[in-house]
Amino acid sequence: MNSKTMTPPSSAVEVHAHNAVPAHHICYLSGDEAEPNPLDMLLHNQIAKFTAGVSPTSVTLAFVDWVMHLAASPGKQMELLALLQKPSTLSLPATPPASSESGADADTRFAHTSWNNWPYNLISGSFLKNQQFWQTATTGVRGMSAHHEYVVNFISRQMLDMFSPSNLPWLNPEVLQTTVETGGKNLLSGASHWLQDQGLELNATTDASGHAGTKKLAYQVGRDVAITPGKVVFRNHLIELIQYSPQTNKVYAEPILIVPSWIMKYYILDLSPHNSMVRFLVAQGHTVFMISWKNPGKEARDLGMQDYLSSGLFAALAEVAELTHKEIHTVGYCLGGTLLAMGAAALAKEASPAQKPSRASIKSVSLLAAQTDFSEPGELGLFIDESQLAMLDAQMWEKGYLDGDQMTGSFQILNSRDLVWSKIMREYQLGSRTAANDLMSWNADTTRMPYRMHSEYLKHLFLHNDLAEGRYEVNGAAIALNDLRVPMFVVGTARDHVSPWRSVYKINLLSDAPIEFVLASGGHNAGIVSEPGHARRSYQYLPAEARSKNYSAPEAWLRAATTEPGSWWIHWQQWLAQHSSTKQIKARYPQEHTELGIAPGSYVLEP
Repeated sequence: MNSKTMTPPSSAVEVHAHNAVPAHHICYLSGDEAEPNPLDMLLHNQIAKFTAGVSPTSVTLAFVDWVMHLAASPGKQMELLALLQKPSTLSLPATPPASSESGADADTRFAHTSWNNWPYNLISGSFLKNQQFWQTATTGVRGMSAHHEYVVNFISRQMLDMFSPSNLPWLNPEVLQTTVETGGKNLLSGASHWLQDQGLELNATTDASGHAGTKKLAYQVGRDVAITPGKVVFRNHLIELIQYSPQTNKVYAEPILIVPSWIMKYYILDLSPHNSMVRFLVAQGHTVFMISWKNPGKEARDLGMQDYLSSGLFAALAEVAELTHKEIHTVGYCLGGTLLAMGAAALAKEASPAQKPSRASIKSVSLLAAQTDFSEPGELGLFIDESQLAMLDAQMWEKGYLDGDQMTGSFQILNSRDLVWSKIMREYQLGSRTAANDLMSWNADTTRMPYRMHSEYLKHLFLHNDLAEGRYEVNGAAIALNDLRVPMFVVGTARDHVSPWRSVYKINLLSDAPIEFVLASGGHNAGIVSEPGHARRSYQYLPAEARSKNYSAPEAWLRAATTEPGSWWIHWQQWLAQHSSTKQIKARYPQEHTELGIAPGSYVLEP
């Protein structure tokens, strides 16, 4: 097979290519569902613009559920009345409680020592009392649905965070003290920072496709980040496949294929040289391949999950198998890990005892902050019900994709205390600007999600949990993760708001494959980009002697786990080495294809 092939290669994985769906079918149609009325979609689209994509029906139903059940709960009402009569605390700890490895975030809003002085201790104490009241009022109401409880509790927390005294400069003693000390220069600096941020938004260009054009990033792709040497060895309409140049004379026989999420650009795993996972693996003697997803526009509105399997994962697997003729260590991050789990299960279902390595045989599966069971998806569950998904479909209907800025806004809402309000206080009120780093620059380099794929992903995984419950189909046949028998290395991160580690851990219930689970410190991104030498990094795992053949609940696992300071990358690389052939081979160099170019490729540079 010629690695210049522009269409999905012919190989064993070809049997998984999906049956074509007529282009006029919109993305969320399945079974006997009727095509929605365009007039309804137009109205819902306008409502979504007004409500920032939030379904007013969904929110209203949640509050009606809460009000009616609370009204019928006199015992709960008495509990709330007792809370109101409880006096406010007039003192605060000098330092906030540290976040636990189980995922609880520290509240640093009142960490400054001046909050312990009158009258600010009274102000903050009253706020915390109010916060405790609403936390109690919106949880534990008998008869209320769990989803509605979560929605009401979340909205109440958002409103409280918005009006926290730490956000109001005239009530924040740290801001007042800084203003006096600097003669008001902090406020001038803050105004300048605000104008700069608005200027970046106003200067954003729009290209012919109708979506945002090139952004000015602090770290340029191919110059500052994504600079590990390599070549593009395959390209089709959906992916570029990059093979990285070896840095050792001998390499492990089995190559590594990394499947990043298409919600993000791949180079989060190839940032600066010092924190590049790709460079780390290459330096350890691994042949590394990376999928770089094309950033879709309106022309890709009908691409679905099956396209991402057949033209993405399966095409890359076939190409790597053809180039190396070896079994493949596969790695999936975030949504890329979910896709990898699906594909690996589909291949395991089709595999025969006589299957040869040249037919894309998987050696191992590593899932990094990737969910396979979506029954407890964390705070993303806030946006998951039929009404909310219908609103999101209408929001994407006009453009044919979900814009990257919309996704960024959703993630900011989920963690608004840190990503919105603390930024306003720090940068606009205190006037201090956080120095840009490579991870922040990457985070600003947003991508889009095709209309059909995103709707399928949310409906079949988040809403119906079809993958975990054995209903998800590939090529018309249901797949089961229990068909996986290859070794698995699974990483959760302690403070993950996107893929909560307890949700990631559920793979232990879905597969009987040998699984090594690791819990890394940090969040969804920083916990994965955790290079050796990074300060204050640690991870938890179960030593071999502490493992049991029986299932352990997450909390039991946490109690038994050993904490190791440093980077989990080293632990993972040792695991990869243990599951690779003992005898290393001569280093593989990527083939030269002038028309395809060198790493980082062209798709990652597209706006």
